[in-house]
Amino acid sequence: MKRNYLLQILFVLLFSFTNAQTITFISEKNNKPLPKVSVFGKDGSILAYSDIDGKIDKQALNPSQEKFQLIYDNFLVATLSYAELDHDIIKINDQVKEIETVVLKNNKPAKYIIIKGNFNAYVTLNNKLNCYADGIVTYVFDNKTKKLKSTNAQQYRIYRLEDPSEEKKQTSLWDYGNSLNLPRLKKIGNPEDYKNKVTVIKELKGDKKDQIEISGEALQEKEFALFGYRFFDIKAIVNLSFEQGSEKGLKDFLEYNDRVFIKIKHKSEPNYNQIQTYTNFYPTEISFDNNDDVEKVRFDKDNSSYTSKFWQDASFPNMQAIFSSFFEGSLKEQPNKR
Repeated sequence: MKRNYLLQILFVLLFSFTNAQTITFISEKNNKPLPKVSVFGKDGSILAYSDIDGKIDKQALNPSQEKFQLIYDNFLVATLSYAELDHDIIKINDQVKEIETVVLKNNKPAKYIIIKGNFNAYVTLNNKLNCYADGIVTYVFDNKTKKLKSTNAQQYRIYRLEDPSEEKKQTSLWDYGNSLNLPRLKKIGNPEDYKNKVTVIKELKGDKKDQIEISGEALQEKEFALFGYRFFDIKAIVNLSFEQGSEKGLKDFLEYNDRVFIKIKHKSEPNYNQIQTYTNFYPTEISFDNNDDVEKVRFDKDNSSYTSKFWQDASFPNMQAIFSSFFEGSLKEQPNKR
């Protein structure tokens, strides 16, 4: 009996210690966890990003940053001091905008399912913005197999560093613009394809949407060396959102997000540099068609390509407006070659 009592005390203490190391963001409306909340420091560093349980690591927050901006759904939702943020649970008003209705067109059996929407993508180097892209992209899926047939950029902007270093041995000063990619929707038609021996899958059922988080990691204990460079601690996290209570098919698809983490350095550098890529897609239109001929342009990471100011639409996920308040002048929009 005494032994069991001691084990219970130990368990409670361990749980309390573990819980104290995290901050959980929850909805002010329904008290449910809020995944995908970004915490910005006063210098524009992205210090944390909440997981599907709404949690971030409290140790990621440095009191010297003083003021922290919370970004949710591409909007600023709160500005808090360290003391205001130093709590186990933070309630957030997540009703910053209505969930955009995805227009369903030509809902009749056809050879292809075509999904059009808005995207943004950015890369951070040691938590600070290194490059940025956003635009409009259309995906074509085979309606029978639900496999991705093509990815078609239509309009986009690219922002790169104004004066990047060309020193090959200083990975801490590189321009990582070549890591910008269009959202990878290869598996969303068949979410079960994400399952394998190394992935961890969690689900969160909400009032308006259901979310799935798929995570995996590699090189956690030993680095990989190639041509004088060292790679370590690779992680990938994918978030999928679907209509609440749906079958989670393509016609129910609401949102895609992924993050990839990797640490890199040249052998001559003393410390690793943390690279993180963020890619987000928000469908606006789903249609069924027997024609897969979709307008497209080449996604050239050295140029922008657009014919309209798509980013001015109220529903567009314009993270550049948030980043520009921190990094105006350090990143330059690439020439529009359309």
